[in-house]
Amino acid sequence: MAEGVTTPPRRRRRTSMQRSQAIAGWAFSLPFVLVFLVFSAWPILWSLFMSFTNMTSRDLRDPFYVDFVGLENFARVLGDPDFRRAMLVTAAIAVVAVPVTIVVALLIAVALNRGIRRFKTFFRTAFYVPVVTSIVAIAVVWTLLFDRNGVVNGLLDTVGIDGPDWLGDTTWALPTVTLLVIWRLFGLIMVLFLAGLQAIPDDLYEAAEIDGAGTWRRLFSITVPLMVPSILLATVLLTVAIIQVFEEPYVITQGGPLGSTTSAAMYIFNEFGYGRYAAASAASYLLFAFIAFLSFLQFRLLRSRT
Repeated sequence: MAEGVTTPPRRRRRTSMQRSQAIAGWAFSLPFVLVFLVFSAWPILWSLFMSFTNMTSRDLRDPFYVDFVGLENFARVLGDPDFRRAMLVTAAIAVVAVPVTIVVALLIAVALNRGIRRFKTFFRTAFYVPVVTSIVAIAVVWTLLFDRNGVVNGLLDTVGIDGPDWLGDTTWALPTVTLLVIWRLFGLIMVLFLAGLQAIPDDLYEAAEIDGAGTWRRLFSITVPLMVPSILLATVLLTVAIIQVFEEPYVITQGGPLGSTTSAAMYIFNEFGYGRYAAASAASYLLFAFIAFLSFLQFRLLRSRT
C-alpha cells in the first residue's frame, strides 16, 4: 500500500466483523474441543503410548518409568491363540450378519415403501425399536426365549423336537448371538434404505410395470441398481459395527461357553480387566487396523461396481 493511503472504513469494519465472528465461533466450539481433547484425543494418545511399553495395572502410579518394548506387545497378541480365536469369532459373525442384515433390511424397506399401505408407521416403529432398546432388557428377553427350558424349546417340544441348549452349547451359542446382532441392527439399515428408496422416481416403476415387468424383475432391474450407493454405505457401517461387537455376547453368554462367543472387543476388555494394559492397547490398535483395511477394501470393491 502506498505511503499515506489508509484502509477504507468499510474494509476495516468487514475485517473487524469477520474477526468477531471467528472469536464467537471458537467460543461456542471451545466446550466441545475441550471435551474431545480430554475424553477422546488424550486417551487415544495414551493408549498408543501404552502399546509400546510393558505397562500393567501395577505401573499406574509411576507410568513414565515403564520400559519401552517396541512391537513386542503386537507380536505377543498376534501369537496369542485366544486373540486369534476371538478374531475368527468376530469374522464369523460379520460374514453371516452383514449380508443377511442387508438382504432382510432391503426387502422389508421395499415392502414398507411400496407394498404395505396400512399400519406402515406402526411397522416402521416396531422394526426400529430394537435399535434403541436397552441391551440389558434385550438380554432378559433373549435368555427367556433361548434358555434350555425357554420359549423356543417349548415350541419345538410341541412338534416333537428336542431343542438344544442354545446359549450353553458351543455349537449353537454363536449362531444365537449372531441372530441377536442381526435383529438389533437391521432396523437401522432399514431406515437408511427407506431414505434411499424414496429418492427413486415412481415413473420408473410405472414404466416397467407397463412393459410387463413383475415384482422381482423390478426389484433386480430398478431398485437394486439405484440402491447401490446406499447398500455400499450400509455394508461399511454394518461391518465396522459388527467387528466391534461387544454388548451382545457379553450380556448373553459372557463370551462362553469355552470362549466360543468371545469377540475381539471382548478379548480387549478382558485384557484390560486382567491388568494387562499394554497388551490390550496393542490388540485394540490391531483391531483398528483390521477395520480400516476392511473398510478400504469394501469401498474399492463395491465402488468399482457403481
